[in-house]
Amino acid sequence: MAFAPFGYWPLAILSPAILFFLWQGQAPRAAALTGFLFGVGTFGAGTYWLYISIHGFGQAPVWLALSLMAALVAIMACYGAVLGYVAARWLPARGVWRWLVGLPAAWMLLEWVRGWFLSGFGWLSLGYSQTDAWLAAYAPIGGMPLVSWILLLGAGALVTLWFGSSRERALALAVLVLPWLGGYSLKSIEWTKPQGDAVAVAIVQGAVSQDQKWLVANRDTTLARYRDLTLQALGTPLIVWPEAAAPDLANNIVPYLQDLAAAAQGRDSALLMGLIRAEPGPGAEPLYYNSILAYDDDVRWYDKHHLVPFGEFFPVPKFVRRWLRLMNLPYSDFTSGAAVQPPLSIAGLRLSASICYEDAYPASQLSSARESTALVNVTNDAWFGRSTARHQHLQISRMRAIESQRYVIRAANDGISAIIGPRGEMLAQAPDFTPVVLRGEVVPHVGVPPYLRFGNLPWLCFAALCSFMAVIMRRRERELPAAASV
Repeated sequence: MAFAPFGYWPLAILSPAILFFLWQGQAPRAAALTGFLFGVGTFGAGTYWLYISIHGFGQAPVWLALSLMAALVAIMACYGAVLGYVAARWLPARGVWRWLVGLPAAWMLLEWVRGWFLSGFGWLSLGYSQTDAWLAAYAPIGGMPLVSWILLLGAGALVTLWFGSSRERALALAVLVLPWLGGYSLKSIEWTKPQGDAVAVAIVQGAVSQDQKWLVANRDTTLARYRDLTLQALGTPLIVWPEAAAPDLANNIVPYLQDLAAAAQGRDSALLMGLIRAEPGPGAEPLYYNSILAYDDDVRWYDKHHLVPFGEFFPVPKFVRRWLRLMNLPYSDFTSGAAVQPPLSIAGLRLSASICYEDAYPASQLSSARESTALVNVTNDAWFGRSTARHQHLQISRMRAIESQRYVIRAANDGISAIIGPRGEMLAQAPDFTPVVLRGEVVPHVGVPPYLRFGNLPWLCFAALCSFMAVIMRRRERELPAAASV
C-alpha cells in the first residue's frame, strides 16, 4: 500500500518497523519463518497481476500460472527469510547496532542482490515508494538504494524508541527527523542544467487489447491505427511508439515502415518505434530481438538486454521447451541485446533507451544515462490488464527521472503514457485504454548527478561495512559475559 497507485508512503517505514519488532527475541528459525511470511504477503499482494499476464493473456493453464506465480513469490520471500535468520543468528540481540546499523544495512544489501540474482527482480524495493515524498531528493545522490536505506533507518528508529534506553531514544529521534529535513533542503539543488531548446514530442498510444493484438485477423487494423495516429502527429520533431507496437516482425512490414519514414521525413519528424525484428542466426533458426528503431537522418537500433523470464525467454532445458510447444503453452525466446548500448541520437536529443521493465535495472543504465540528455522507456503494460502493475511501473520510471535529473519519455501501448520531468513530476499523461496522441515537450539536460557518476558502489561498500561492524558487535556481546564469568 506504500507504492502506487495507493501512495501511503509512511507504510514503507512502519511495515519494516513492525517486522523488526516481531524479530526481537526470536530464534533464527522462527525469525526466518517470520521474514518469509512477510515476503509472501508483500509479493503476493504486490505482484498478483502476474496471474493476469500468464493465464489471462498468456493462455497458460491455471495450474501453471499459479505455480509460476507461487514460485516467484516464494523466491522473493526467501530474501526476507535470509534477513530474519541473519538478524537472529549474527546481529546484536538489541540496541543501536542492531536496529540502526545492522538491520538497515543488511536489508539494503539484500535488495541489491534481489535486483540482479537469478536475472533480478527489483520490483517493490522500498525506495520506489517515495517518489512524492521529500526523501526522493536523496535519489540523485545515492539512487533508490539510498532512499531505501533512509526508510529502514526510520524503521529501526521506531523500534529503538520502543525498546531502547534514554540515550538510544534521543539518537533514534534524531535519525527519524533529520533525514526529512535534509531531503527538504536537497529539493532546491539542481544537479543538471538545460542544454538547448525544448523538443516537442508526440507519443502514439495505440491502445490495442493484448488478447486481440496478435490475432492475424486484426493485423491490418492495428497497423492502420498506428499509421493514422502517426500521420496525425507529423510535424512534431519526435514521434514515439510503445514496445512491440506493430503486430508483426519489422522484416515483414518493410514497405509500411518505409512509407511512414518517408512521410515523417517530409514533415521534419523523426520516428522512435518499438518493433520486433529478426536477424540471421548461426543455425537454421533466426534470432529474434525486442527492439527500438530510431529513424532520423539514419537508422539505428536499440535491442532489449534484460529479457522477461518465462515471457521472452524460458530458462529451462530443451526438452521442457519442446514440451511447452507440444502443449501449446506461451513460448517465445528472444535474444538479449548488448549489456551496454550508447544513447540514441535523434531529433536533437540523446536518449538513454529502455524497453519494458528494463528501467527497473538502474545500474545497467548508468553509462547510457550519463551520456544522455533525456531518457525514453517504451513498454506494453497491457499484459497486466487494469491491475496495479502499470502504476507501479510508472513509479519506477519516475524514480529513474529523479535519479538522473532528466526528462523521461514513456510510451505505453494502453497506458500509462507520460512525459515525466527531471524531479519525477508528471508533465503530461495520456488517458488509459484510449487510442491517442499525447503531446508535450522535453528539455535536454546535461550534467552528472553523484548517483550517475558513482552508481551503487559507495553505498554497497558502506552497507557491507555496517553489516560487518554489527556482526563484530554481536561477537563482543558474547565475549563480555564469558569474560565476566572468568
